[in-house]
Amino acid sequence: MDFEPRVYPPVRESQPLSALQEEILELKKQRNAVILAHNYQIEPIQRIADYLGDSLGLAYAAKSAEAEVILFCGVHFMAETAKIVNPGKTVLLPDEAAGCSLSDSCPADKLAAWQEAHPGTYTVAYINCSAAVKARSDLICTSGNAVRMIEKVPAEREILFVPDQNLGAWVARQTGRKMRLWPGSCYAHVMFTARALEKVRRQFPDAPVVAHPECTEAVRDLADEVCSTERMVAFCKDTPSERIIVVTESGMIHRLQKEIPEKTFIAGPTENCACNDCRFMKMNTLEKVRNALRDMGPEITMEEDLRRRAAVPIERMLEWSRS
Repeated sequence: MDFEPRVYPPVRESQPLSALQEEILELKKQRNAVILAHNYQIEPIQRIADYLGDSLGLAYAAKSAEAEVILFCGVHFMAETAKIVNPGKTVLLPDEAAGCSLSDSCPADKLAAWQEAHPGTYTVAYINCSAAVKARSDLICTSGNAVRMIEKVPAEREILFVPDQNLGAWVARQTGRKMRLWPGSCYAHVMFTARALEKVRRQFPDAPVVAHPECTEAVRDLADEVCSTERMVAFCKDTPSERIIVVTESGMIHRLQKEIPEKTFIAGPTENCACNDCRFMKMNTLEKVRNALRDMGPEITMEEDLRRRAAVPIERMLEWSRS
C-alpha cells in the first residue's frame, strides 16, 4: 500500500450546472418526473437529484412520489423497490445492468429451498435483494433500521437474516438476538481491511472513523461509529473533529461535502486503492440519465402477483419504522 489516501478538503464554492445537467432538468420537467438518487451515485447526478439518501429514505420518497415518472439513480433492486411501493408510476433505471453483488448472492430459488428445509423460520431480508427474495420474506430492513426491526420480531421466532452476513452479524451483536446468517456480502465493503484502516488512522490520528455495517467485523471493531449512510451525515455534523475517515463507498463523500462543506473527509482505503467505488453504482452516468428521460426507458416492470407479495414485508417495515 504505497498510495496516498484520497483526501477531500473543505468545499469553497459550488460549480455551475453543465449543459447536460440543465438538459436533464428540462426533460424532467417535460416528463413530470422526479429524480431519486442513492448516496453512492456520482457527484454530477447527486447535484440534480430531487431526493438524495439511503435505502430507507429512498423507499419513503418513492412511495410518496406524486410525479408521473420516477427516475431512480441507483441499482436494480432499488428501482424495483420503487415500483413495488408505487406501482402506478413509471419507474426508470438509467442502466438496467446496474446490479448488486449482495443481491446476487441470494437467489430466490436457493432461499426457497432453504425455507422448505427449515419451515417456520422468520425471514428478515436486507432491502439489498431482488423482488423475488422480498416476496419470500416476512420483513424487510435497511442498515438504518435493522436493529429496530429485529427487536420487533417475536422473541420465540427463529430468524434467518439474508443476504448480508456482515450486517446480520452486527445486528446480532447489537440486539443480542441469535440469527442464522445467509453467506452473502457486498463485494465493495469487504474490500476494506483492518490493516488498511490502521494505516490511515496512523496518518490521521485526530480523525474519527465512521464505517458502514456491511464491512467485516475486523473493520467495524476499529471504527468509532458504525452506521447507515444517513446516520453518517449526522455523525459527521455532530463530531467536533474537523477531519473524518469515511469507510464506505466513495460516493458518500460527495453527500457529506454538500451538507458539511467546512470539514475534511478522508476516503477509507483498501489494500489496492485510495478509495472504494462500487462498479454497479458507477454504471449510471449523466448521459444515461438524459437518455432514460428522453427515451422513457429502461423501464422497471414486474408481474402484479410478485409485486403484491413483495410489498407485504416492505409495508411492514415502513409501518414498524414509524411506530
